[in-house]
Amino acid sequence: MIIFGIDPGVSGAICALKKGKIIEVYEMPTMIDGKKNKRQVNGSEVANIFKHVLRENLKTPDAILQDEVKVVVEHVTAMPGQGVTSMFNFGQSFGVIKGICAALKMPIYFVRPMKWKKYFNLIKTNKDASRTKVIEIYPNISDKLSKKKDSNKADAILIARYFSDTQL
Repeated sequence: MIIFGIDPGVSGAICALKKGKIIEVYEMPTMIDGKKNKRQVNGSEVANIFKHVLRENLKTPDAILQDEVKVVVEHVTAMPGQGVTSMFNFGQSFGVIKGICAALKMPIYFVRPMKWKKYFNLIKTNKDASRTKVIEIYPNISDKLSKKKDSNKADAILIARYFSDTQL
């Protein structure tokens, strides 16, 4: 089974996991939009990532329909103090991911941050703790998580691993 773990949003990431092993981890592909040069999720490139991973790792195109692919997205909601524009942009990114999954007929599951973070004992820790946890579990991936900004990749990996371990 291939599990895609997704930390949504323009600064998010996508992880592909197969049998508990990391196939690849990607920063969320983005593009510039409008006069103010705001970044938004590049839906076409997200679809290309999914298709590439599936093409390289599935025996038949029908494997998606045979329950061999799962997409797990962190289910986050608005938080106090966040601006209307930033929440709209985040919602747009979330919608792009849902739309791509629907178009590719890939089943999508949602997991709240508190649930997967509790599983990995990351409640009330700083953002960088997820990076440390991933390096403990997957020491061979440490070169892809060498920067503090790579915590988004670590989150995507842990989201996929949580689903792999618990099957929700």
